Amino acid sequence: MAVVTTLSSGGDSMENIWTQDRIDNLSRLWSEGFSTAEIGRRLGVTKNSVVGKAHRLSLTPRPSPVKLTGKPRVKPQAKVVEMTGPSCSWPIGHPGEKGFHFCDARAKSGKPYCQEHAALAYVRPKGHGSNAA
Repeated sequence: MAVVTTLSSGGDSMENIWTQDRIDNLSRLWSEGFSTAEIGRRLGVTKNSVVGKAHRLSLTPRPSPVKLTGKPRVKPQAKVVEMTGPSCSWPIGHPGEKGFHFCDARAKSGKPYCQEHAALAYVRPKGHGSNAA
């Protein structure tokens, strides 16, 4: 037998979606460990509706899925590579990999690279006769 109540709120009437059948199904699915989203899909209601009704029915509280690990979320810190003086900043290897470093040879005047790496970094376009950086 379905129990449907009408709530009056400022002249607006609202049908209660929680029939006795839905309440029984909610209690059963909750005790079987289904997620609130899955219970909502099966009952045809929203996840938030399930959470609210479970609370009002005093069903056994569950730990938040966000807090299951118990470990605080920590973003990995970026590694800082300190450079001193006018040295070549050509990367050797890949950042984050063991052994990554910068060339560190003496940089060309006014350039961030040594003679060898500046020759690789500053290549003039072919056939345009322009002055590339």
